[in-house]
Amino acid sequence: MNAEILINITPQESRVAFLENSILQEIMIERNSNQGIVGNIYKGKVTRVLPGMEAAFIDIGQERAAFLHASDLRFPAAAIFNGDTPREEIEVPSISKLLHPGKQVLVQVIKDPLGTKGARLTMHVTIPSRYLVLMPDTETIGVSSKITDEDERNRLKDIIRKARNRFQKAQEEDNDNAVPQKKYGYIVRTAADGINEEAIIADMTFLNMLWEKVSANHSAGTQLIYSDLPLVQRALRDLVSEDIESIKVDSRETYISLYKFAKTFIPELLDKIEHYTGERPIFDLHNVEDEIQKSLKRKVQLKSGGYLIIDQTEAMTTIDVNTGGFVGHRNLEETIFKTNLEAAQTIARQLRLRNLGGIIILDFIDMHEEDHKEQVLMALEKALKPDAAKTSVTQLSNLGLVEMTRKRTRESLEHILCESCPTCEGRGYIKTATTVCYEIFREILRESRQFDARELLVLASQNVTDLLLDEESDSLAELQEFIGVPIRFQAESLYTQEQFDVVLL
Repeated sequence: MNAEILINITPQESRVAFLENSILQEIMIERNSNQGIVGNIYKGKVTRVLPGMEAAFIDIGQERAAFLHASDLRFPAAAIFNGDTPREEIEVPSISKLLHPGKQVLVQVIKDPLGTKGARLTMHVTIPSRYLVLMPDTETIGVSSKITDEDERNRLKDIIRKARNRFQKAQEEDNDNAVPQKKYGYIVRTAADGINEEAIIADMTFLNMLWEKVSANHSAGTQLIYSDLPLVQRALRDLVSEDIESIKVDSRETYISLYKFAKTFIPELLDKIEHYTGERPIFDLHNVEDEIQKSLKRKVQLKSGGYLIIDQTEAMTTIDVNTGGFVGHRNLEETIFKTNLEAAQTIARQLRLRNLGGIIILDFIDMHEEDHKEQVLMALEKALKPDAAKTSVTQLSNLGLVEMTRKRTRESLEHILCESCPTCEGRGYIKTATTVCYEIFREILRESRQFDARELLVLASQNVTDLLLDEESDSLAELQEFIGVPIRFQAESLYTQEQFDVVLL
């Protein structure tokens, strides 16, 4: 697989495109005026506790209070654990016993503010690096599920376990054995597959020192005490794998800072980072701009002639599969099966490209053969594997729908680049000119009965005015005769099709 990363920098925003075999798979955008806060750690203050929802609202210095659910709480074990009671039998206290308004808490953002909702928080802090994720609240050692070789998984766990014991022993010696040092937990990331022991231990040392600095901040007041890396460095940390052949940056300043970052943390990438100096914009050269525009449309064309319809709402995203112009060569069932197989691949790509999250309902074309249903689901799950976001796919329901979830942390591409249409107010449709004409007739009747007017002036869009004076002219004449008041019309170029005013003269 030929993969590359393209980085486009302007004074207003940073954009990172991830391509596989010259096809855009993922696009990340961060605007200077609205940078994401996922991964940031704050010293926050509890503003409200809602026992009925088992949740609390936390002030972290943002425009809207952030949300903390009881499942994301961390509390001292001594507060609830009794050595004689099995852990699974211990009843966790109500959130109102653990938090109260005014209490200061250390929290981390796990979801950016979305729409009218504030950020989602957790007290289970994690800090990622190139090869590891530090979990200071647990002693668990885990390995990415994408590392499948059992010997390699055991090797990595042994490295972490031995290094952690050495760190703990050294710390206790420094403290004259006064206080037993806590062991931290770690998750080994996919990038650590095959990496030597020295590099992994260097990562552990860096994370341990970083956490000690973060946790030692005891100052009062709401404040940011740790922020995740900027988008460009974050992309290098999270997206780069052995398949990456090149990383092209169109800004010299960013290229220099990226080179220094790689030299310190990811030296094996130095030969792959390039400064793009061509006259043609880097995204145009690789057809990325066109792909971004396509990803904002509802309809996604399949190569076979079929197509997808993608509708994103606040509650969920629905994706409908249609055969379109694909007629196949054998029979209807085979045509449907091939369309669904192609759709499964395209759906997986669109989810990453558009960064769609939450509940997603897939409406594949109805299949009768069980073998075909299983193959389509297997194709979907396989296509979702490269996705860094956690996904969960269910079996086909009785209605022939596939329900799935995809972890949502940042806003979707549509929410970053678009806003609700002021004409239709996000409905996706507007009233017809005929409907507006009849609304005008009803408003004229209301006004004539309520007020004494010598004349009425109707202000409306050009389309509506033309329809009133043409196809609806007979109805208009009857209405004018009925109310006994002359009616004049004036076309307003700035009015939308749904806007109108009836003015008394």
